[in-house]
Amino acid sequence: MASGTATTPVQKYSYARPSSLDGGLLGLSTSGGTTAAGPQARPRFFSGLLTEAAPAAAALLALADVAQTRYYQPRPTTMRDPVVTCNGDRLRMESFSACCGVYGRLDVLQPALDGEVHERGTTNVDVNGPLREALARVGTGDPLHLAVGAEELAVTTLDGAVVEKKVPLPDRWLRGFAELQVITSGFDLRAEVSGPEAVRFLRGLPGGRSRGRLWAVPAGRGLRISSRPGPGAVSLAGPDRLRTMLPLLRFARALRAYGPAVTAADARPVASAWELELPGMRYVLTLSPEPHRGFSGEGAVLDALATEEAADDAELLGALLSFEARVEPDLLAERAGIDARRTRAALTQLGTAGRVGYDTAEAGFFHRELPYDPERVAAMNPRLRDARALAGSGAVRFTGPGLAVVETGDRSRQVRFSGDRASCTCPWWAEYRGGRGPCKHVIAARLVRDAAMAEEGTR
Repeated sequence: MASGTATTPVQKYSYARPSSLDGGLLGLSTSGGTTAAGPQARPRFFSGLLTEAAPAAAALLALADVAQTRYYQPRPTTMRDPVVTCNGDRLRMESFSACCGVYGRLDVLQPALDGEVHERGTTNVDVNGPLREALARVGTGDPLHLAVGAEELAVTTLDGAVVEKKVPLPDRWLRGFAELQVITSGFDLRAEVSGPEAVRFLRGLPGGRSRGRLWAVPAGRGLRISSRPGPGAVSLAGPDRLRTMLPLLRFARALRAYGPAVTAADARPVASAWELELPGMRYVLTLSPEPHRGFSGEGAVLDALATEEAADDAELLGALLSFEARVEPDLLAERAGIDARRTRAALTQLGTAGRVGYDTAEAGFFHRELPYDPERVAAMNPRLRDARALAGSGAVRFTGPGLAVVETGDRSRQVRFSGDRASCTCPWWAEYRGGRGPCKHVIAARLVRDAAMAEEGTR
């Protein structure tokens, strides 16, 4: 679980023994996590056969590589253990890169699992050096049994002590999880190519750290690289960030690319998601808009974090979740008795607590639990902190319908609302045009406006 001071947060893992691959048994030791039955020190999720041993081992190794890589300004970094969620019919394993610009997820689906699900929930699993070496030696015909927190692993090491790890847990890493599900929920499938075309495309990507913005554009049955967007284009800033897919190409069945809609005239950088279909599983990499931009600074969650209504709704919806592989917003809205807009905002709030992720392949949310507090995420966001200070100090003054003036020191910023959209005269807005979330002035004006509307509604 996350602990430590505000300046030096760490993630503490406590395992009964190291994970290992021995005699055809891949035993993944679990740390403290949350299950449908409540918190557990070392939950037991699954035991059985991995029917696709070689791609599973290679993909888990690739996911571990993401967790210990700093793609922007590379330098040695501490490895963080993957987060694993058992949703009943699948195992999801997630990691963030050290630079927070790449998110990796391995979904091991029901066709690749033949065994017993003991519990649903989320935990961290130990991935250590010897395990990585053993995974690299798994061959195509090797049988591989999987135990995620199995009882036979819940024993102490020979010296009688548990295995403990303490690694830095950057605030940017936590904020990245919060931002990611909001950003990717706006993605659609833009391109899909066959396994052979995936091999051709990925092996043909520019080597090294490419400069400038690149786009993947559909061309016949495949994809080609372009310096300009076009119909169906998907952003590919920093193509070297897809390199953990290369060892998986021998298993590839298809490659799919997801992103927001862009036009030929759209030059703004955007994020993208890349899904490699493997036998019985999916390996997904989501890339930030630019290599030097981590997901932590995108600001996609700020509107939802700033509302009290969404916080209350999130508490209500959170009680209805039970580690579903697919969360149905319409069903949640009906069960909770709230409308679709409030449900969407509440899901964003749940995402900031690490309780909701988004699966682009199925265009739906899924339930999992991460070990940190949503209040900590809100406190870590400087724009939200500053906006609340402006709203509380009386710096916001409405001069007309949908028009506000925000005083910041010796400067005035004008905020204009048009329906759900807003604009500002500050330099942040001039540079990003809302592409990295609202500025502090827009958030502050929205806080004051919503408070006034709520007060009016009580009269």
